[in-house]
Amino acid sequence: MFTGIVQAIGKIERLAPLEIEARSLRLTDVRVGDSICVQGVCLTVTAKKNARLRFDVSRETLRVTTGLGAKGEVNLEKSLRLADRLGGHLVTGHVDGVGRVTRVRGSVFAFRAPKALARYIARKGSVCVDGVSLTVNRVSGAQFEVNLIPHTLAVTTLKRLAPGCKVNLEVDLVARYVERMLGGR
Repeated sequence: MFTGIVQAIGKIERLAPLEIEARSLRLTDVRVGDSICVQGVCLTVTAKKNARLRFDVSRETLRVTTGLGAKGEVNLEKSLRLADRLGGHLVTGHVDGVGRVTRVRGSVFAFRAPKALARYIARKGSVCVDGVSLTVNRVSGAQFEVNLIPHTLAVTTLKRLAPGCKVNLEVDLVARYVERMLGGR
């Protein structure tokens, strides 16, 4: 589990196996087998050497996500410990779908989610975009908007988003369970 509060920005240095330079992430407590959220995707550390982390990524993961198939910056978050603060919301790192940026106007970013995910996105609810916990300000069908404060833009990869960019989306975990308990009504 994660919180969607990005702890560092890393850089993909190698694709197969995936190797990330994570110099700005405190790695003293990271071990092989630990989970790290990379651009919204939960991955298992398979090797650690100095400031580099290695992960095995399946073809299926690459097929259903975005941002792991090319060199570049990625959001990083170590897994949540039970004693940690939950500053964002509960995030699993299991990407529900790939969305697209439709508009950027100042601090307001608009996204289009896959149609099947739209019912889980609610005004004032939580959504995870590329591993970042965000509050939804407006929803219209499969389109939703968020406001990004300067701090979030400064410490995440969201600052590079522009219309047309693909993003990893994870909807609110509680919303999925509520729907399941209600029998899909």
